[in-house]
Amino acid sequence: MKVAIELPEDIVQELRSKWKDIPRHVLESVALVGYRPGVLAEFQVRRLLGFETRIEVNAFLNQHGEYYNYTEPDVEEANQAHERLLDRDRVGR
Repeated sequence: MKVAIELPEDIVQELRSKWKDIPRHVLESVALVGYRPGVLAEFQVRRLLGFETRIEVNAFLNQHGEYYNYTEPDVEEANQAHERLLDRDRVGR
């Protein structure tokens, strides 16, 4: 879907003096507004903003004072990965 908005020229000039790339700023704002209440998930923010990795998404969120919303399955998956790494280290010794 394409979305178009009309802005008065004086407001465009003011925004351009602060943001340079108005469409990108608006897109990032939509991503943040959607992410904060959980309307958009991390992978959706990633797609929306064209990031290739979760690290890029996390950096973007951190720059804007947002932090990854870990779900219980996320935490469990991270714990299991950590345990696998520990087991691999123990076997390698």
